[in-house]
Amino acid sequence: MSTIAENIAKVGARIREAAQASRRDYAAIGLLAVSKTKPAAAIRQAHTAGLRDFGENYLQEALEKQRELSDLPLIWHFIGPIQSNKTRPIAEHFAWVHSVDRLKVAERLSAQRPPQLPPLNVCLQVNVSAEASKAGCSPQELPALAQAVSQLPQLKLRGLMCIPEPTEDPAAQHAAFARLRQLRDSLGLDLDTLSMGMSHDLEAAIAEGATWVRIGTALFGARDYA
Repeated sequence: MSTIAENIAKVGARIREAAQASRRDYAAIGLLAVSKTKPAAAIRQAHTAGLRDFGENYLQEALEKQRELSDLPLIWHFIGPIQSNKTRPIAEHFAWVHSVDRLKVAERLSAQRPPQLPPLNVCLQVNVSAEASKAGCSPQELPALAQAVSQLPQLKLRGLMCIPEPTEDPAAQHAAFARLRQLRDSLGLDLDTLSMGMSHDLEAAIAEGATWVRIGTALFGARDYA
């Protein structure tokens, strides 16, 4: 097996063990491979090893990979910060957007989603740790934003996403992810998705109800931002 295939097997085992420990259905937890800064060849290897869903943070990089990998039946997720002037290509070229945090962006995605495509699956990003450096709406802003986004045509509001403040403290990890679950459940909308958990904290996220874990380093190795 290639290193990527081996890593996928290891991460899959971690997800399965975490699901068993929290008495959850393993099949209900999606593995989203975060492929930012990684070459198309690595994505092709991951696809050969069984992955279909790939998350990208940088639009131009993602569009280049999509062109290079157009022969593969991949499902593309946009998971990075969204600039208003970049919404059209996101609406046209992705199946999921996990990082909607303001109504203006949602309205543009809705208006620019091609009518022949299925509705764009969206998650609202919530800044659960109140970090000034992080994107995401505040928990206080969430109810009004969720209600407004749920009414937009060509979008399907699926749930919430968070990137909590990094910590190795399991109790703090659980608390942040539990907060996102509680916020979703408090909205009174039919939402089925919690996009939360990364390579270092996926176990805590799964215990608190994650339906997508966004895994990069544990699959593809450390990133080189040079």
